Amino acid sequence: MKKIIIPVDFSEHSEFALEAAANLAQKFESELIVLHMLELSNAIISSSSDTLSQEAVFYLKLAEQKFDDFLNKPYLKDINVTPIVKHFKVWSEVNDVAKEHNADLIVMGSHGVSGIKEVLIGSNTEKVVRHSEIPVLVVKHNPILLDFENVVFASDFSEDAIKPYQNARKTFEKLNAKMQLVYVNSPDGNFRSSSEIDKKIAEFLNKAEGNLDHIDSVRVVSDYSVEKGILNFANVTGADVIAVATHGRKGLAHFFEGSVSEDIANHSTLPVMTFKI
Repeated sequence: MKKIIIPVDFSEHSEFALEAAANLAQKFESELIVLHMLELSNAIISSSSDTLSQEAVFYLKLAEQKFDDFLNKPYLKDINVTPIVKHFKVWSEVNDVAKEHNADLIVMGSHGVSGIKEVLIGSNTEKVVRHSEIPVLVVKHNPILLDFENVVFASDFSEDAIKPYQNARKTFEKLNAKMQLVYVNSPDGNFRSSSEIDKKIAEFLNKAEGNLDHIDSVRVVSDYSVEKGILNFANVTGADVIAVATHGRKGLAHFFEGSVSEDIANHSTLPVMTFKI
């Protein structure tokens, strides 16, 4: 894991993401690329007016000053940190920056959303997740206890889940983390018999890996909903991170005939890492 991108808005949750990324950087000697999206209108950027040009310079200098304060953290000592300011608050650009720098991971802070906001307001974190071609780690709390020893990968063991599973397996092996797979059998997730589930899991692993070597790491649980099953399983097993798959620009994956991945990303108190389908 050579390069990690952290999009920031200088908020408390951005600091959580920065510290989480620093923890990873210390372990893997990674470079941190701290990215701020500076919201400037086309008029300000493209205008030949001296007044507007001076305004653009003012906002740029202000962002640079904020960076100086924001990056003045003891946990960044001896870590290679590169600050970048982009002129537009277009969150799809984060993926372009990731490509340009050949980054391995994006780390973002998020407070999550609830109620009607989930329907009406798309968070910047979700926008990054939708466009990102590399894994995105979403952190919601102070990461002082953040670790990657135990990971839960929630899956419906469908054909679409094979690629994100393979990417997750590679990522967490690099992080020296133990990954458990969980399938939730529930009334809202197309309830299946035990034999149907066993067959589905075996077919999935054979296609994904060509063998059944990791079948012992799969757990099948029953709950009233898939989301509750995943969150309860993660809590009971002491997971450090929940991993889910996303459909990229189409939005968060709708596993199990519902918006489970989106609900997990919004409601989990644990860090959530997304992998694109």
